[in-house]
Amino acid sequence: MANLVAVDNKSHQKVRIDISKLAMHGASLHMVPVIVPEFSNAAGQYPIVLTKKVDTGEFTFIALLGFEAGENLFWKKGEWQGLYLPLQIRRQPFFIGNPTENSQTISVSDDHIVCIDSQSPAVTTNQGMPLFDERGLDTEYFQEAKACLAHILMGEEENKALIENLQTMDLLQPMSLKITFINQKSTQLNGLYTIDKAKFSKLTDEQVLQLHTLGLLGAIHSLMTSLAQIQTLIDLKNQRLTD
Repeated sequence: MANLVAVDNKSHQKVRIDISKLAMHGASLHMVPVIVPEFSNAAGQYPIVLTKKVDTGEFTFIALLGFEAGENLFWKKGEWQGLYLPLQIRRQPFFIGNPTENSQTISVSDDHIVCIDSQSPAVTTNQGMPLFDERGLDTEYFQEAKACLAHILMGEEENKALIENLQTMDLLQPMSLKITFINQKSTQLNGLYTIDKAKFSKLTDEQVLQLHTLGLLGAIHSLMTSLAQIQTLIDLKNQRLTD
């Protein structure tokens, strides 16, 4: 479990981040949240779909990494094998929110407190990238980490805008996938949503222009084309079953 504490230049002067261990945070994730700005990169490797948050019922975008809980088909031999590492993994072990909440699911605070997961395997005092220099000022690495967090925050706003427009235009449809693997065992994926291509093709010119003006049209196309990567997941699963 994550242990979040607010970062400061006194308590964390000697802290180092071993960036070679950052991807370990995704080793047992079968899905990871993604934001609109990374759709074009993520779609070339992962299926991007929508699911609903358990606590609120709100839609959220996720990249599928496996077919069952704890299964990341892109994690092999202690390394992330995918070409693109999602931002939610790259920003580890940093979070923005209330450090009093001892969880990776934290609320965003008004003053955007940067927190660090002290239990992260990447946090050390022996080797890696320092957060502060001898004067207590942010290092270039820590500045980049903060920029990544800010990028995610802005991306979440873009996610909300896209979801709102997809719902308003009634473009979402549930998807149910039944897949049989090479060992003849099957799995059923439920609770996922994607774009209704038939309804999308019938949008009016005004609606298409609205999506284009908002900068959302490219994200929608990435969502639809990313579904081809389901076959990539199936191939990786079959390979794992035969290894």
